[in-house]
Amino acid sequence: MNRKYLLSFLLLLLVLAAFRPAAPGPVQLQRLRCELLTNPEGIDAPEPRLSWELSGPERGLTQTAYQVLVASNPEKLAADEGDLWNSGKVASAQSVHVTYAGAPLKTRVRCYWKVKTWTNQGETAWSAPARWSMGLLNYLDWKGRWIGLDRAFPWDKEESHARLSARYFRKEFMADKPIKQATASIIGLGLYELYLNGQRVGDQVLAPGPTDYTQNVKYNTFDVTALLKPGVNAVGTVLGNGRFYAMRQNYKPYKIKTFGYPKLLMQLDVTYADGTREVIKTDDSWQATADGPIRTNNEYDGEEYDATKEMKGWSTAGFDAKSWLKAEPGAGAGRRLRGPDEREHEGDGNAETRGHHPRKIRRLHPGHGPEPGRLAAPARHRQAGRQNHLALCRNAAKNR
Repeated sequence: MNRKYLLSFLLLLLVLAAFRPAAPGPVQLQRLRCELLTNPEGIDAPEPRLSWELSGPERGLTQTAYQVLVASNPEKLAADEGDLWNSGKVASAQSVHVTYAGAPLKTRVRCYWKVKTWTNQGETAWSAPARWSMGLLNYLDWKGRWIGLDRAFPWDKEESHARLSARYFRKEFMADKPIKQATASIIGLGLYELYLNGQRVGDQVLAPGPTDYTQNVKYNTFDVTALLKPGVNAVGTVLGNGRFYAMRQNYKPYKIKTFGYPKLLMQLDVTYADGTREVIKTDDSWQATADGPIRTNNEYDGEEYDATKEMKGWSTAGFDAKSWLKAEPGAGAGRRLRGPDEREHEGDGNAETRGHHPRKIRRLHPGHGPEPGRLAAPARHRQAGRQNHLALCRNAAKNR
């Protein structure tokens, strides 16, 4: 009898084991962000806020504690040395906007960080490392001067519906030692595109974001180490009008505010392998022209592009710029210069994603285009054409 009960008991254990759920996988840490941005450059918050997400196979996952390490280089972080901040184990469920509370952060400091947590489903491993860099925290950290071309040219017109061509700026400089780090900070008002040695920097479009330019302006920061080379380098910038130079300022002056001709402030901080530093900054040594392919541009009427005016290699070293003008230093804009913040977190900015090649192009009959008043996305067009023929691209915004 006892043997019969024993066999039944063993059989029951086997049945229960067959229906036992598999052991859950480890809890994972993901999407580490600083000021809601992934690995941002140029943060100007003196005490940045850090966030992360937890994921696990079981429901009801709850964080009970965390530990954050912030180091001044990747090697110290890999050795679990938080020389900038070691939070220690903090009993808290907070995983969004955890305020940095370590050593004071200075201009251009690069920070590397990771986090681990304790949860109701066990302790996690350290997360993959993340990083952020500090921007130019004080106006005096900007070494350059505002430059521009403060006038209209013969092909421009400043009437009720103004036409103002884009401004092009360039400068060549020598890097005669191995480069360890290079960081570019730029304010291009109203809109800009930045190039280094002929390569476009970043994927942003319509940058920087519009503000009341009398109060503050926004700058962008880029790690451009990989774009520099030993020897002679060249930096180039195109300035569009955006909302800085209002294209209809004389059309409805009571409604449309204008701030002046487009302006540029930029600096490139270069750190060499031997520890020495150099700053390439905007000043009157830059060259400038308004006689490029973008003949007019604004958010109401789009852009006119004359391909016969293209300047091949204008943002590369060795370009013949004898006909270019000298950049003109002038007054700037804004009481405060601001870096990126949470209002520009992923998904809210304007970025160029990828190009599309049309399968067919045909002329639309009147009345078959985009509905007036609807918002049209910016687009780049490259079209084969005949010499002395102009391609005109205009958005679908209704004239108001």
